[in-house]
Amino acid sequence: MLKLCSAWLASMLIGLTAHAGGGPSFPLDHAPDRSTDMAALQRGAQLFVNYCLNCHGASMMRYNRLRDIGLTEDQIRDNLLFTADKVGEMMRVNMSAKDAKEWFGATPPDLSVIARARGTDWLYTYMRTFYKDDTRPTGWNNLAFPNVGMPHVLWELQGVRKANFVEVADPHHPGSTTHQFDKLEQVTPGKLSSVDYDNAIADLVAYLQWMGEPQQNFRKQLGVGVMILLLVLLFFATRLNAAYWKDIK
Repeated sequence: MLKLCSAWLASMLIGLTAHAGGGPSFPLDHAPDRSTDMAALQRGAQLFVNYCLNCHGASMMRYNRLRDIGLTEDQIRDNLLFTADKVGEMMRVNMSAKDAKEWFGATPPDLSVIARARGTDWLYTYMRTFYKDDTRPTGWNNLAFPNVGMPHVLWELQGVRKANFVEVADPHHPGSTTHQFDKLEQVTPGKLSSVDYDNAIADLVAYLQWMGEPQQNFRKQLGVGVMILLLVLLFFATRLNAAYWKDIK
């Protein structure tokens, strides 16, 4: 019960942060649903451990739960166990909260339930809309989360892009203009093509979605089974009711 309450509180806090610090709304792209694709979840777990777990923890997730997506303990220990000594430990970050706040201005949030708080479409769009901005302390900015404090940790995969803005009339202040986003322009290529990078982010988002509720697929399957059972019971109850009242006018 305590763990469930902690997850709920974390989700609420991240959700409040999303509304308070997300900046102006930006059109979201639809994230592909790969929550049942074991290969995609494994690739997403690898990306999460190699790129996200350096700063962000997942303190409600144990490494051994990765067995649920088809990984063996040996595979977890040899390829993914970088921040712990035992497979049964939580996926915590080694960086202290004090250092994180000093380096980034704020402690990076725990990502255990980030997909439930932000939504998969927001995460998918966010990880694909970083652009170079030399006015920011990290050198990066983001269209889905303007002035975000997080640097673009996947820039080597995606490459460097810049955002082009145009001056348009401000509908709220007649006679004045405002910056409006036009397009993203590739400056230097990354290790992955645009399509491959989008696929990688889709895998990462799928893993974050699964991590937020590892039992979600079992829950859905169980729900379908329960509904089928109830329909069968309803059929027998209906026939029994008809047999009971057939001689009563």
